[in-house]
Amino acid sequence: MSRRHNVLSWAVRYALFAGSAGVVGFAPSLAFAQQPAPDDEAAQLERIEVTGSRIRKVDLETAQPVLVIDRAEIQRQGFQSVADILQNVSSTGSPAISRAEPLTAGESPGGSFIDLRNLGPQRTLVLVNGKRLGINTNGLQDVSTIPTAIIQSVEILKDGASSVYGSDAIGGVINFITRTNYEGMEANAYWGQYSEGDGDIQRWDASLGYKGDKGSLIAVAEYSDEKVVNGRDREFSRYPRGQFHPFLGWTTVSQWGVLVRSAANGGNVVLNRGGNPYNIADYHPTNGTAPDGDVSNTNTQTDLRTPIETKNLFVSGDYQIADWIRFKGDVMYSDRDATRTVAGYPFQSAAFPGTTMSRDSYFNPIGSHHGFATPTATNFQRRTWEIPRVSGSSLQTFRSTLGLEGSFELADRTFDWDVSYLYTQNKLNQSAYGNLNLTRVTQAVGPSFLNSAGRVQCGTAANPIPFSACVPWNPFLPFGRAGDGGLTNNPELQNYLFQEEHSTGMTETKIYSANITGPIVTLPAGDLSFAAGAEHRAEYGEFIPDALAQTGSSTNLAAGPTSGSYKVDELYAELFVPILRDVAFAKDLSLSLASRRSDYDTFGSTTNNKIGFTWKPIDQLMFRGTRADGFRAPTIADLYGGGSQTFPFYTDPCDTVYGASRTNPAVRARCAQDIQNADTYRQLQQGFVPTTVANAQSPVAFVSGSNPLLVPEESRSNTLGLVWSPTFSEGLNMSLDWWKIRIDQTIVADDPTTKLNDCYVDGNAARCVGFTRDPVLGIVNTMTFGQRNAGYVETEGFDFDLSYKLPTDWGNFGLVWQNTYVSNLEFKSTNVPTVRHSEANSFSGSAGINFRLRSIATLSWDYGDFGASWGARYFSSSKETCLSAATFPDECSDPNYIAANPSDTRPINRVGANTFHDLQVRWKAPWKATISLGANNVFDHQAGLNYSNPASSSTPYYGAFDIGRFYYVRYHQTF
Repeated sequence: MSRRHNVLSWAVRYALFAGSAGVVGFAPSLAFAQQPAPDDEAAQLERIEVTGSRIRKVDLETAQPVLVIDRAEIQRQGFQSVADILQNVSSTGSPAISRAEPLTAGESPGGSFIDLRNLGPQRTLVLVNGKRLGINTNGLQDVSTIPTAIIQSVEILKDGASSVYGSDAIGGVINFITRTNYEGMEANAYWGQYSEGDGDIQRWDASLGYKGDKGSLIAVAEYSDEKVVNGRDREFSRYPRGQFHPFLGWTTVSQWGVLVRSAANGGNVVLNRGGNPYNIADYHPTNGTAPDGDVSNTNTQTDLRTPIETKNLFVSGDYQIADWIRFKGDVMYSDRDATRTVAGYPFQSAAFPGTTMSRDSYFNPIGSHHGFATPTATNFQRRTWEIPRVSGSSLQTFRSTLGLEGSFELADRTFDWDVSYLYTQNKLNQSAYGNLNLTRVTQAVGPSFLNSAGRVQCGTAANPIPFSACVPWNPFLPFGRAGDGGLTNNPELQNYLFQEEHSTGMTETKIYSANITGPIVTLPAGDLSFAAGAEHRAEYGEFIPDALAQTGSSTNLAAGPTSGSYKVDELYAELFVPILRDVAFAKDLSLSLASRRSDYDTFGSTTNNKIGFTWKPIDQLMFRGTRADGFRAPTIADLYGGGSQTFPFYTDPCDTVYGASRTNPAVRARCAQDIQNADTYRQLQQGFVPTTVANAQSPVAFVSGSNPLLVPEESRSNTLGLVWSPTFSEGLNMSLDWWKIRIDQTIVADDPTTKLNDCYVDGNAARCVGFTRDPVLGIVNTMTFGQRNAGYVETEGFDFDLSYKLPTDWGNFGLVWQNTYVSNLEFKSTNVPTVRHSEANSFSGSAGINFRLRSIATLSWDYGDFGASWGARYFSSSKETCLSAATFPDECSDPNYIAANPSDTRPINRVGANTFHDLQVRWKAPWKATISLGANNVFDHQAGLNYSNPASSSTPYYGAFDIGRFYYVRYHQTF
């Protein structure tokens, strides 16, 4: 190997590691600025396996783009959890089910999931030391189970890799490399808090390592606690539509209690403040005006950031049994507790058959007890403000790998082999309190009377029901007013109506694998090398909701149990083919080939291939490219999930104010086939009142479910790029990569808006099933939707990274700049050829924001025992549906927007770009300690509002943005 080739090898290694430093916002560490090894040392360099290939080589150059975040950089920045660190990689998308989404249901809330390329977390594969982390029934991989203190580096492959790793590696692969061969002891303490005095984060960890002649052992224990931030404690989350519209979005399903009457009878009424609840004359028409009307601001009871507590333990070791064989193993245990708080339940008796207040209830002011002329039963609405809904999630994860590895010589060539077994188990326990038992609600608002003791009692005077079996409820007594049948200060009634529900879940992953790699023959340009292996994987999962939820006997979303399993047997092979070396215009030219066949016991088999190349026309310049197949197998929940109730947000295209029917005569005509009053029809939101904004929440529950006939998604990815380390500027490294990914047969999480648009806007009759409309009101009163294979997703863009290191007499300066630019992101959720695709690039929606550009730049300085870093995180502007083009024209920059897909045509608003700045100063103390002080979002920047609530349950503020200035201190001690 020539010295010049070795120089470029080190340059590329530096580009990989230094370029990745920008991911976490700090300059590259000095370890990567060393001089190249002499020729005799190069021959002794260890063969290394880089994420994306099983072939071990001395050189780190690969055909695919890989970013590396090393341990030194993790320790030198202000984000402490694994999820927060990775969320600041420019190629990551919006966080799935983050701490900003307290309304999320199911088994996944509380976890942390990473999404590369905004393709969804199920399309990003997570590995630990090259082996799968483990999944839940939704196919999500929870990185919060990994202790930050055990991480040596994180390798991020920004390319498809199903030919090497199998299912899920479509958007990319994240591989956590853990620490080995460590000797000594160290401890870390971290504490931080927002300038508002809330959201405390603390983390403590200790590491102990031993290294001997034949083996090593390391143990890491870590504890972290992230406190709650309440929605009422930030101006942008204090109100449903933010501080600029503080009285918009309040709900009339409030703590005041509503007696529901038809418009002909005067409409809905609410008890006068201090009025007689038995006298209908003391009721007034519902006042929907905020803040003094009969309305609730649910954000005052809802978390902005949910709390989470984790306890992690990781033990890893190896032992040289003989010269040719070594044992390696690790054990990881994680205990995670998370809670979520949202406003009390918005009970609407019309949505739950059988819960109408009886005409013979003593609390019914138009019933039979209080002289009303025509006694009648009545529907009612009441938000149970006294009992906010609190959900808890406790997850215990056990993961262990056991393996043997070694090498042998054959025909003067060295071959490496390994066999291993992996077992992962997740045990989940969830609790939920604050939902009403519907059977007991029926009894509590059923017949009741005033007993001889002057207390209202269930039943009749002739047939009384003891209080031990029934406690009567007066939903018209508002929050804060104590009295007979009221919820305020009435623990007997609260205990009767509210029962804690418990759900359980469990997943298991078992993997047996064997691999071998080595050279086949020496060619003029180098060794023709290979890797091959086999793997057997078995997945089992279940999620069992509480019996009340399964039977629909609770206001908690009804859901059936999920239970299922699948197995897969896989074979793969790789080849590395060196073609030219050290000739004119080809200092190096090589090809890489890979293929993997996967045989599932669910849908059958699939084969995925990959080809890549590297070409160095001169020492300091390398071109690279890949073309890869990929796939994602349906998850257990996709195939075997029980149906669950949901109250989704959606836009009815037949709505004459916010729907396509407003301007499209063809849509109006199709709607008229199902709706009597199509010319005046209005979609109804919570409270059964006309929607006031687009994308409103359904007042009745719909049902989502699974599909056992699903087939895998199929993908094709392409990359082409270059790495340049110019000789005229030592310390300067640049890389530019173009990428394109297309996924077909996408497993589409169908939704009401898409289903209704397919039916009424696109005229697809096959989609006009699975829902019904109320014959009088015209609203969608039932709907069932589930997963299906349909359409495609396609995204394309560029990654550009630059790093520069400048040593001076005044210290070492470093500049790192990382960028991801998305030139296209489009999708279709139907196979109908006449339907146009939808553009998602730069658009905001409930799942998050698809930024066109994310850019991270950092300037660092180190001088002796002192250092400082300044970082900037840039997010480009976004677009979303206008809150209301007519009412708020100043927040509707393009009211005449016309989309490629007619169903997407609507008024849109552009929300400006945002930059957050971070600062850290540090000092290495003489007692082997490092003390760091810093602030994330040092200027306390607040982003513009997004009324589509991206990655946020109830707040018009993007869930991944900083919610204030965050100060922190970190102490690192070695012993």
